[in-house]
Amino acid sequence: MIAQELEVSLHMAFVEARQKRHEFITVEHLLLALLDNPTAAEVLRACGANMDELRKQLAQHIAEQTPRIAQDREVDTQPTLGFQRVIQRAILHVQSSGKKEVTGANVLVAIFGEKDSHAVYYLQQQGITRLDVVNYISHGITKTPQPHQGKNEQESEQESDVQTANSPLDNYTQNLNALALAGKIDPLIGRDKELERVVQTLCRRRKNNPLLVGEAGVGKTAIAEGLARRIVEGNVPDLLTKCTVYALDMGALLAGTKYRGDFEQRLKAVLKQLVDNPNAILFIDEIHTVIGAGAASGGTLDASNLLKPALQGGQLKCLGATTYNEYRGVFEKDHALSRRFQKIDV
Repeated sequence: MIAQELEVSLHMAFVEARQKRHEFITVEHLLLALLDNPTAAEVLRACGANMDELRKQLAQHIAEQTPRIAQDREVDTQPTLGFQRVIQRAILHVQSSGKKEVTGANVLVAIFGEKDSHAVYYLQQQGITRLDVVNYISHGITKTPQPHQGKNEQESEQESDVQTANSPLDNYTQNLNALALAGKIDPLIGRDKELERVVQTLCRRRKNNPLLVGEAGVGKTAIAEGLARRIVEGNVPDLLTKCTVYALDMGALLAGTKYRGDFEQRLKAVLKQLVDNPNAILFIDEIHTVIGAGAASGGTLDASNLLKPALQGGQLKCLGATTYNEYRGVFEKDHALSRRFQKIDV
């Protein structure tokens, strides 16, 4: 039931408390032990924790606030009710979700149930919430906080590795440049004129979002792949030589979104990474599907409304593809979205 790495962390927490003759083992002892737990530490780094600062705060609190057992008394260290509740909460949550093992990450989530504890207070001081932790565990969505002072070089590298390995772009998009480099994209034949118009539109300062409109099977997706191949070959203007084309996987974005806000959280994380990277180009095949995608019944917030602010002012370069029927029947009716794109007939 309890994973081996968590057993080790719990054992170390008890050993530490006994050695220092603490009368109780608290939630703060537990969080301090989780800083050395592989799964919990990975989650904390991905959520932007300054591990050294957190360790220092917890150790200082435990040293100053935990009562000690007198030398002449032979009494064993006892877990507090809060400590017991956290472990029970983690076990119940894992059982209800159908999983077999309780890990350090599960215990970390359970700690947030002790809202009046100093452990939660110190986590919130670092800007870490229960939602951040759950988002990373469930969807691999990392936070991109402002860098903390005093973070050493090794920890910065570890945090960077965690964020890169689990970035929303890896989870919900496909890197077409990487496919081109791997030789998995065939040469584009007979669409040089349309591809030149796409390149010309992307080089604009504003309204730099090409929209490929044509019947099914004419090669709209192939043009996007051809663009990635050209970029890899260096056969594009200087403005686009460092660009990377990411194809949005709408199926992956929608898969497993049980609760309201899950889809929006994923898409916003993807868009944030794309906006932060001036050399990113987002390709959305069947772009008419973003209108209404992820909207709750009766709601108005869908993928298109999340896209509009990023497209405004040229913050994000976006290449779309759709058919004439869908363009006239769906896409063109959303005037705020359609006017941000330059239509290119294929």
